[in-house]
Amino acid sequence: MMPSPKRLILALGLAATVLGPALQAEVKLPAVFADHMVLQRDQPIPVWGWAEPAEKVTVSLTTALTVTAEATADQNGNWRVKLPPQPAGGPFTLAIAAANRVECQDVLVGEVWLCSGQSNMAWVVKNSINPEEEKQLAAANSHIRQFKVNNVTAGYPQKDLPGAWAVCTSDTVDSFTAAGYFFARELSRQLPGIPIGLLNSSWGGTRIEPWTPPEGFAAVPALQDIHASLLRADPRQDDYKAILTKYLGELDHWRGQAASALAAETPLTPAPAYPPSLVPASERHSPAALYNAMIHPLVPYAIRGALWYQGEANLRDGMLYADKKLALVKGWRQLWQQDFPFYFVQLAPYRYGDGNQDSTVMGDFWEAQSACEKIPGVHMAVINDIGNVNDIHPKNKQEVGRRLCLLALAHTYGQTGIEFSGPKFKAMTIAGNTLRITFDHARGLTTRDGKAPDNFEIIAEGTDFLPATASIDGEAVVLSHPDISRPVAMRFAWHKLSEPNLTNAAGLPAAAFRAGDVPVIDYFQLRVPEAKDMTLVYDLAIGSHANDVVYDVNNAANIKTFSRIAYFLELQTKGQPVQYVYAAMDAFTDDPTKIGVPTAQSQAVFQTKVGNLTVISNVKGIVNGTLLQEAGCIEFWPHNYAAPNTKGIPGASDLLWDFGDDIALTKPDGYGSMQVHNYAAKQTIFAYNAWKSGQNADLGIGNSPAGTGSAANTRDWTFTKNASTYAIKRLRVFVR
Repeated sequence: MMPSPKRLILALGLAATVLGPALQAEVKLPAVFADHMVLQRDQPIPVWGWAEPAEKVTVSLTTALTVTAEATADQNGNWRVKLPPQPAGGPFTLAIAAANRVECQDVLVGEVWLCSGQSNMAWVVKNSINPEEEKQLAAANSHIRQFKVNNVTAGYPQKDLPGAWAVCTSDTVDSFTAAGYFFARELSRQLPGIPIGLLNSSWGGTRIEPWTPPEGFAAVPALQDIHASLLRADPRQDDYKAILTKYLGELDHWRGQAASALAAETPLTPAPAYPPSLVPASERHSPAALYNAMIHPLVPYAIRGALWYQGEANLRDGMLYADKKLALVKGWRQLWQQDFPFYFVQLAPYRYGDGNQDSTVMGDFWEAQSACEKIPGVHMAVINDIGNVNDIHPKNKQEVGRRLCLLALAHTYGQTGIEFSGPKFKAMTIAGNTLRITFDHARGLTTRDGKAPDNFEIIAEGTDFLPATASIDGEAVVLSHPDISRPVAMRFAWHKLSEPNLTNAAGLPAAAFRAGDVPVIDYFQLRVPEAKDMTLVYDLAIGSHANDVVYDVNNAANIKTFSRIAYFLELQTKGQPVQYVYAAMDAFTDDPTKIGVPTAQSQAVFQTKVGNLTVISNVKGIVNGTLLQEAGCIEFWPHNYAAPNTKGIPGASDLLWDFGDDIALTKPDGYGSMQVHNYAAKQTIFAYNAWKSGQNADLGIGNSPAGTGSAANTRDWTFTKNASTYAIKRLRVFVR
């Protein structure tokens, strides 16, 4: 096979350089300027590269008329020109002449879109639905080209990147980004005769932070810690210079010590370590690492806009993801010096976690994705109706691309009379025992299966969210529930498996949203039948008072006599449902000051079986039961403790920290244990240990999973130091 003209000219130029050292260095282009490239129409066309310092470079684009621009390479050999805007067309030739001449053949002028994100953007056509049919159809789409950037990382912005252009054919389409390709195909149908170029810079499993430039982090107050860490590793910044100067001084001082030690034949301490903050992070999850290597070398290649499909790796960011998207968009736009449109894809429903675990994490994330549409020129394609809850990579990328194209046609290309969005929440009104939800983009409001609207929930004071009965009334949905007389708030499609059926006449689905003021849900009142008989003694927001145990409510002085003691612990990690456990037992003391957290000040020390244990919990695996006999025991003390089962608790281990541990009475203000167990089930009901550690305390419901290191032999949460992982952690103590 003959080499392309560009490669042949480059090879001849390289040979001339080798054979004639006196000749000037050859002019070079970034990888994105190559045969089969697509240039952006109707915009100035930046072209840049490298040559000998002070060398004159002439760039020409041969269309119906040849347009040229000239530049002189600077002292570092960098040069850049801007060709005047061109209409769509081609194929053309782009030529760069200096001491040598480089030509790019088969150049088209049309629409160029940057495609980025993680695996769902990297997902290729051959892995989408109907791949064989798509291969055959691709033969007619040679006007669609892709520049695929190879996966690389860098600690600093790079000048160039590895990548290559490919013309769409039946053989090459397999490796095109599916979301990008189907967007381009639909766009070309709507813009006949216009070539489409895709800059595919995507990488599976990546977070949003690595794609974001430092300039983006600088623009968002919530992300200043990330920006500061990037500045410290930037040799151009004062922080970097100050830290390096200090280190060099320490190193010089050590060298003096080393010389003296060498002469005196005495030991020497090791040299000071190089400051780790000065080392640029270049792992693929490091902030800016993918921008440096896979985006920066493309700037300022003329583009119409950007397509983005990412978020799985940032799933638990909640609303912070909206800040990170703002940083990405602002950063890219600043560097391109262009407020280009930015269209992105909503994550599809997926079975994250196990069972009901993480059930609401998608609702929180979908809310953050919707909030990104507040950024001017940023719009979301909703796909909660075309996913697969068992596959994180939905294969219907054809419809994903079509919906992205609808956004572009309406917002970028000015086409009118097309619907580009599903129903969008407008307002909520309360009318007696119903909520009325109105929408924009609601013409022909309907459901895709002909059934009543689903995935709506409502809530009132004293209730949890309950599935709503929903009906369509014009361009509104009316919600109610037979057990709720005065609803105050609602949410829609808030579960990770939500595939709601609400659409408009265009068949476009509604995205997740919520409205109203959600009341505080008291699971103690909702889930514990005997709650009405109990009196609150202590209420503690764990970890809210630094390293001290300071009760938010302390009624111990008002308690005289009691026959039962109960504990209600609520824990919630971000994006997951509240976990709770109620453990009630016959009184094991008549002193109310000794039934709370067993601090050294309370002088509470109990290692005893308890009678009539009642357990109510929503945590998977917890044995629930009422007035259980020969089952309950407690381990309350402020001391250190060890694993041996010296008290002979049935079923307890001598090797594991569990429900039969040994108190070290010699230290009355040690690690601390507050644990309730069902020894008959070999189960920790709940544990709160090391409370003096504040947010690093041990906290959990049920047996702790086998850990590593010091927590390897733990089943009662000892040494787990996990309290900070819970957004909500509340302990209440009651008596009857």
